Amino acid sequence: MPPPSDIVKVAIEWPGANAQLIEFDQKKPLASIIREVCDGWSLSSSEQFALRYADGPQLYITEQSRGDIKNGTILRLAISPMRAARQLLERIQSHGIDARLEALKELAKLSADPTFATEFINMEGLATLARLVESGTQYDFGEMLAFTLTAFLELMDHGIVSWDLISVSFIKQIAGYVNQPMVDVSILQRSLAILESMVLNSHSLYQRVAQETPVAQLIAHLQVSNQEIQTYAIALINALFLKTPEDRRQEMASTLAQKHLRGIILNHIIRGNRPVKAEMAHQLYVLQVLTFNLLEEHMMTKMDPNDQTQRDIIFELRRIAFDGDNDPSGTEKRKAIYTKDYKMLGFTNPVNPAMDFTQTPPGMLALDNMLYLAKVHQDTYIRIVLENCSREDKHECPFGRSAIELTRMLCDILQVGELPNEGCNDFHPMFFTHEHAWEEFFCVCIQLLNKTWKEMRATAEDFNKVMTVVREQITRALAMKPPSLEQLRVKLRSLSYSEILRLRQSERMSQDDFQSPPIIELRERIQPEILELIKQQRLNRLCEGSCFRKLGNRRRQEKFWFCRLSLNHKVLHYGDLDESPQGEVPFELLTDKIPVSDIKAVLTGKDCPHMKEKSALKQNKEVLELAFSVLYDPDEALNFVAPSKYEYCIWTDGLSALLGKELGSDLTRSDLDTLMSMEMKLRLLDLENIAIPEAPPPVPKEPSTYNFTYNYG
Repeated sequence: MPPPSDIVKVAIEWPGANAQLIEFDQKKPLASIIREVCDGWSLSSSEQFALRYADGPQLYITEQSRGDIKNGTILRLAISPMRAARQLLERIQSHGIDARLEALKELAKLSADPTFATEFINMEGLATLARLVESGTQYDFGEMLAFTLTAFLELMDHGIVSWDLISVSFIKQIAGYVNQPMVDVSILQRSLAILESMVLNSHSLYQRVAQETPVAQLIAHLQVSNQEIQTYAIALINALFLKTPEDRRQEMASTLAQKHLRGIILNHIIRGNRPVKAEMAHQLYVLQVLTFNLLEEHMMTKMDPNDQTQRDIIFELRRIAFDGDNDPSGTEKRKAIYTKDYKMLGFTNPVNPAMDFTQTPPGMLALDNMLYLAKVHQDTYIRIVLENCSREDKHECPFGRSAIELTRMLCDILQVGELPNEGCNDFHPMFFTHEHAWEEFFCVCIQLLNKTWKEMRATAEDFNKVMTVVREQITRALAMKPPSLEQLRVKLRSLSYSEILRLRQSERMSQDDFQSPPIIELRERIQPEILELIKQQRLNRLCEGSCFRKLGNRRRQEKFWFCRLSLNHKVLHYGDLDESPQGEVPFELLTDKIPVSDIKAVLTGKDCPHMKEKSALKQNKEVLELAFSVLYDPDEALNFVAPSKYEYCIWTDGLSALLGKELGSDLTRSDLDTLMSMEMKLRLLDLENIAIPEAPPPVPKEPSTYNFTYNYG
C-alpha cells in the first residue's frame, strides 16, 4: 500500500552523527518534528534548532516552504535563523581579523536565505554592515570588504528594507570605490551592482548616485579587459540613462557621446578579444533601445503647418533637389512652381506638404531623416529625386511618401518607444559603428526602397506591395547581424526582389500544388503519422532537458535551473545550477521532481502565476510570450521563462503531448507543413509530370459473359 501523500521520507544529517531516516508528516507542526529529531540525538533546547536543505542553496525550511520537500530529500539540522543571526552579528564585530573574515564569509552565503535575512535585519544587522562600510576600516582587507558588500547586496535584494533608508555617507563610500583608479575587482563588481540597485529602486538615490559617480569614470571601466567589470559598468550607465528625467535624456546622451562611449564599446567590447557573453549582450541591447527611444519625442510630434521654421526645412529639401536659388518673381508664379516641385518630390499634398507630417508616428522624425539625407548624402538625395522625375508618371517612386512610410516602418521594426525586454539580447553591432547610426540606417534603406521599386517596375498602385517587400528585405538582413553599415548594404544588395521571390517560393514548399481531392485524401492519411513523429521528437527533446534562467529583480548574477523528462516519460526532474551547463545534466544532480500523473494543466502567457506577480523590473510582451507554468497537485506551480521562442514551443508541445492534448504551437504548424510537403513529394515522385485526375476513373460495365476465364480442367 503506498504511503499517504502528506508523508515524505527524508534523511536528516547532523555533524558527527549517523543520519536519521524519518517519515516527514506534512500535517504535523514543524516544531514537533524538529523536537523529535533533536531527541533522536539527545539534543536539548529544540527551539534553537531548525531544518535546512543539505544541497543546493541550503535554505531554511519554514511552515510556508515545507510543502516543497520531496521524497528522498536530504535535510540538515542546523541552529535556528535567529540564533545564527545573533552569533554572526557578534562575530562580525569582534576584534579578531580572522574571526571577522570567516563570519562575513558565512554571512555572505546565508544572506541569500529570506528567513535568515529577516532575522538578521530585525537585529539591526543591515545597519551594522552599513556602518562597517562607512567607517572605511575594511578597506585594507579587500576580501573582507568584498564579503561585506556581498552580504549587504543579498540582504537588500529581499525587499525587506527600502533603499531610500540608505545614508548619504554610505553612498559616498560605495561611489568612492567605483571612482578609485585601483581597487580590488570583487569590490568594484559589488560596488557597481549596489549603485545600480540604488538607481533602479529609488528616485532620490538616483540623483545622489548621479552626482557622486562621474560618467567618465564609468566609461573608463569599459576599457578594462575584465568583461564582468565592463558588464556591471554598462549596466549602471543604462540604469542612470533609464532613470534620467525625459527632459534631460538628450543631455545625458550628448554627455555619453562627448565621452566617446560608442567608440569605446565598439573597440573594447564588440570588437574585443573575447566573445560577447549573454549578459553583456543584454546590456548592449538595453543601451541600443534607450538610445533609439530618444527619437520617440520627434516620432510623436506632429508638424505645425503654420510654423515657419519647420516649413523652411521642406523648402530646403526643394532647394537642394532643384537648385532653386534664383526663384521667379511674382507670388502666383512662384507658388505654382513650388507646387510642381513638391509634387516631383513625391509629397501627397504638394500644395501644402507640411500636411504630410501631421500623422504620428512618424511625425517630425521623417522630416529629420529626409533633411539628413539631403545634407549629408546630397548626391544620393538628388539622384533619387531626379531619377524618379525622369521616369514615366506611372512608374515614378514618390520620394516624400516613401521616406515617411519607411520611417514609420523602421520605428516599428526597431520598436522605438518600447521599454527594453528583460530577457532579450538582440543588439545590432552596426548601430555602434556610427555617431548617427539611425540616420545612416535610414539612408541605406531609402536607397534599397528605390532599387526595389525599379526591380518590381512598380506603379503608384503597388506602393503597399513594395513596402511589404522592403520590410522583408530589411528584417532578413537584420537577422544576419551585419557588423557594419557597409555589410548591411552588401546583404541588402544580395536580397533583391527576385531573391525574395525565390525565398518565398522555397519556404512555401509548393503547398498550392496539392489541392486535388486525391492528394487531399492522401494528406489526411499521412497527417497522423507526421503528428506522431513530431510528438516523439518533442518528448525526446524534453528527455534531453533544457536550461532556464531565473528572473530576479536584478541582473548582477545569473542563476540557472535545469529541467528534463525521465526516459519513461513519467517524471519531470528539475533542480538549481550554479552556471549554465554544457550538454545534458544527469538526473542525479536534479534533486526535485514532479510525477507527470500529478500535472493538472499547462498555463501560458499572462495566465501564469509568475507573470501575475508584480516584479521590480517591468515585464513586457516578449517575456509574456515566453512564459509558461505547470500546475500540479496539490495546488503547486512550476514556473518557466523559456530562453527562446523555439524552446517555448518545444516545451509547451511536449507537455501537451504528456497530457494527451493537441500540439498547437507555431513550431508544430511549421514542422507539420515542412514534413508533410516532403513526404508528399516523395510519395508522388513517380507521378511527376502526370496529371492527377480530380475524380477516380469510372468503373467499366460488367462483361456480357464470363466465358473468358481459363478452364484448367
